[in-house]
Amino acid sequence: MKSAAELKAEILRLTREFSKLTHGSNRPGYEQNPNRKFVAGETTVPYAGRVFDENEVEAAVSSTLDFWLTLGPEGEAFEDELAKILKVRKSILVNSGSSANLLAITALTSHKLGDRRLKPGDEVITVAAGFPTTVAPIIQNNLVPVFIDNDPLTLNARADQLESAFVQGKTKAVFMAHTLGNPFNLSVVTEFCKRHNLWLIEDNCDALGCRYDGQQTGTFGDISTQSFYPPHHLTLGEGGAVNIVKEMRLKVLVESFRDWGRDCWCASGVDNTCNKRFGWKLGELPEGYDHKYIYSHLGYNLKPLDPQAAIGRAQLKKLPQFVQARMDNWNTLRAGFADLEEFFDFHLPTHATGWSKEGGFTWDNSGHKTECSWFGFMMLVKPTAPFSRRDLAKALDAAKIGNRMLFGGNLLRQPAFVELRKERPDAIRVVGDLPGADRIMNESMFVGTYPGLTPDMLNYMIDTTHKFIKQK
Repeated sequence: MKSAAELKAEILRLTREFSKLTHGSNRPGYEQNPNRKFVAGETTVPYAGRVFDENEVEAAVSSTLDFWLTLGPEGEAFEDELAKILKVRKSILVNSGSSANLLAITALTSHKLGDRRLKPGDEVITVAAGFPTTVAPIIQNNLVPVFIDNDPLTLNARADQLESAFVQGKTKAVFMAHTLGNPFNLSVVTEFCKRHNLWLIEDNCDALGCRYDGQQTGTFGDISTQSFYPPHHLTLGEGGAVNIVKEMRLKVLVESFRDWGRDCWCASGVDNTCNKRFGWKLGELPEGYDHKYIYSHLGYNLKPLDPQAAIGRAQLKKLPQFVQARMDNWNTLRAGFADLEEFFDFHLPTHATGWSKEGGFTWDNSGHKTECSWFGFMMLVKPTAPFSRRDLAKALDAAKIGNRMLFGGNLLRQPAFVELRKERPDAIRVVGDLPGADRIMNESMFVGTYPGLTPDMLNYMIDTTHKFIKQK
């Protein structure tokens, strides 16, 4: 009879063989892979997707065989490894990027923060065009989102509108995303938050691996968030993280709201970390009530599973190559579309003023620069073009080339926000007319830059777009 260790080793060896035979299309596009065939017009070119090999599959199977299942040793290791990569105090795993955003803003409503807690009616500055779960948690916590406009070329917030959005005594935080892998103007935003003593939450879900003046995004604010949904920079299947940048008191609050609202900070399966499990007197409970069942907040259950973290640990090892592939793929597309500037305005990194085939980006005189781990390649169809954004999107769809709008576009045009403003006009405040967000909504679309794209796929995207334009 084989031992359990021998059986597990044999299962994992066969697992790797199985993965190599069946998951070849999910390997990185920059690998030489003679078994991966691309047929133009027949093979789908996704805008994003899972990129993995036998290492992730083995990690998932190994963790499942151990059958811990709930968040445990793999989760703890992933949190430590992610925090080390980002150089933050703590990373806390959750079940999605949307949950991460919910927890980040909810933690700041805790009574344990005293005078700095966010209270109902307090205002949080955010940006109009983007993904709804950056904004929804603000409203769900009875706070008031204050919308400023987007710059249609960077897709990020117009930092020059921050002061117009600020109201003394009401504005308490800024919560916005580094859109499509492009850091927002962190020099202006961080100075603004520091001057007015505001919380800063960075939605870093689209931007893992981006840098601003050499420093990674997700490390400038008080809290940042990550998403590990398959289209994102790393995947755990589902999953996300809340990063605690400086103040460790926020760690306890995020974990409390993640774990039912409990006051206890023991890890799963661990008792009496505080050495006074039966020595607390909190609320109106009797003295000595079991600390594992004391709840200081109205919380949730937003933990992922341990096998997901095992997959994530294998993914983390590939992050540098994935980031470089996103940059390389973006550059390939930009060079391939260089002759189409008559028809498109193209995405620019924050602080960039232009791009040329010979010299790359030119920069403004601020002294700041960004390095983008691009989530996608954005194109704005000019009003003078002989085709619309919709025409191009339909043509790419027909050619099996994945493409997307910038998520929800101008969120204030979405049905949920239209109805909210009708029912509760004071639930939202808007600065100006938002022409940039409307232009993004009406004219922008993006195609993929993710690491699974092969050179053949990138060339097919370029050729298909050129052929479409020639027919117009």
